[in-house]
Amino acid sequence: MKVLKESKPGKFHALNKGLQHVTTEYVISLDADTLLHPSAVRFLVARMESSPEEVCAVAGSMLVRNSRENLLTKIQEWDYYLGIASIKRLQGLYQGTLVAQGAFSLYKTNSVRQVNGWPDAIGEDIVLTWRLLQKEWKVYFEPLAAAFTDVPSNLSHFAKQRSRWARGMIEGLNEIKPWNQPQIYTKYLTGVNLVMPYLDMVYTFFWIPGLILAFFGYFWIVGPMTLFVLPLTILSYGILYMYQKHYVFKNLNLKVRKNILGFFAFILFYQMIMSPISVWGYFQELFKLKRVWD
Repeated sequence: MKVLKESKPGKFHALNKGLQHVTTEYVISLDADTLLHPSAVRFLVARMESSPEEVCAVAGSMLVRNSRENLLTKIQEWDYYLGIASIKRLQGLYQGTLVAQGAFSLYKTNSVRQVNGWPDAIGEDIVLTWRLLQKEWKVYFEPLAAAFTDVPSNLSHFAKQRSRWARGMIEGLNEIKPWNQPQIYTKYLTGVNLVMPYLDMVYTFFWIPGLILAFFGYFWIVGPMTLFVLPLTILSYGILYMYQKHYVFKNLNLKVRKNILGFFAFILFYQMIMSPISVWGYFQELFKLKRVWD
């Protein structure tokens, strides 16, 4: 093991310092709080080795390690287990996973060097991935390459993390417009992100106030018919749950923790927390406010 020190502040400086010393064909990025399943690296490399030549990166599957800490971490367990994993699986089917996350991903070393390494961005992994896609390379996702991360256990830390993710998405859109992506699938997948700020703002400034008004009997925006969305939501997440349980966790000899309270809190309240935080991230990037990682 070689420990390198980088005097310049900024995560991208540290990553690029490490890249200068890589002599292997592949390189894995890993966060300090990420723990790997014993088979994680094997599955990640196997996916790369069995992929077409134009595949330049493979994103691992992130799961929550500290889910029993409090209600907030219990909610995030379902976000990683169902939400994030399903989005990456869908994008991976189109060979255009939009984020090979820095917490655990495998890259072809030369490919990263050809796009000048990690960029000076708060969402450095997002922008890097989009630069790779712009080169007409492809990014895969391997659901069996499981890694466990510590998620924020307080609302302040959670808000900083998720607003940073939202801000990173805007950075990516500003640098590489969806219509400039060379492949039709990545045009579509990155183009979907153009709609996200609009949806988050509508949810924050209209749906949430509409829900508050509904409690006082004013069904101007949200009414009793809105409740019919819940069965469809539970059904869709139920299908994703069974897939994860039988095709991912079973093959890794893992068991799904019992977390019923976290599941229903995730279904009912998670988006009410996420959308306002994302909107704050968009405004941070719009007005170029100070970057905050911690």
